[in-house]
Amino acid sequence: MIHPHTYIHPNAKLATNVKVDPFTVIHQDVEIGEGTWIGSNVTIMEGARIGKNCRIFPGAVIAAIPQDLKFNGERTFVEVGDNTTIREFVTINRGTTDRWKTRVGNNCLIMAYCHIAHDCVVGNNCVMSNNSQLAGHVTVDDWAWIAGVCAVHQFVHIGQHAYIGGGSLVGKDVPPYIKAVRNPLSYGGVNSVGLKRRGFSIDKINHILDIYRTIYNKGMNISQAMEYIEEEMTASDERDEILTFIRESGRGVIKRYVKGMSEDD
Repeated sequence: MIHPHTYIHPNAKLATNVKVDPFTVIHQDVEIGEGTWIGSNVTIMEGARIGKNCRIFPGAVIAAIPQDLKFNGERTFVEVGDNTTIREFVTINRGTTDRWKTRVGNNCLIMAYCHIAHDCVVGNNCVMSNNSQLAGHVTVDDWAWIAGVCAVHQFVHIGQHAYIGGGSLVGKDVPPYIKAVRNPLSYGGVNSVGLKRRGFSIDKINHILDIYRTIYNKGMNISQAMEYIEEEMTASDERDEILTFIRESGRGVIKRYVKGMSEDD
């Protein structure tokens, strides 16, 4: 059902059962999948690819050009997966020539006033709470949860099943399965509550805890801890995920909190 008080460019491709409420504008070169609802006063611009059964609430702007001075009008995209909810006044910008697209995966919840900048990749089953902001080129892996009013620096990588506490400034990479809290942002333990909710066994959670105790609590530097983990601890998908994440970190991973530490520690 398309409300008569909407504007839809004739070249936009909407599935037959998409519902669009009044005063929404959909530009050309847009594709929207079956069962998606688009609320009032939404703007969907060129290059948007929106999946099935999504919900986009009033005031959202999807696929505006990137806020990047190097952008020169290239044909780039925003992709939103299936069953994703985008709440009021969310902004998701198109990609640049770095990745050519900005992507939000399946089954995500992006709450009101969040911003996802150019070339970000947000995985499946992720949550961003109100007013959190991703700068350009950020990667957020599956099942990560970013609480409200967080600011994530460009090129940061947030690992799968990680939890970022509210009001955080995220300037370093956040490894998988952990809680990142305090100011400056620091390791706050394993996200055991989230892992239990997602079906991780107690044994598997304890295995992850043992890995992070070695990294953060045994007085080793990162290189020593990783060598010890690889040689002495039982191989597992989780162990290998953690080691690979840290090895490939571009910005370095967050540290353990020490009283009196500063942003530069």
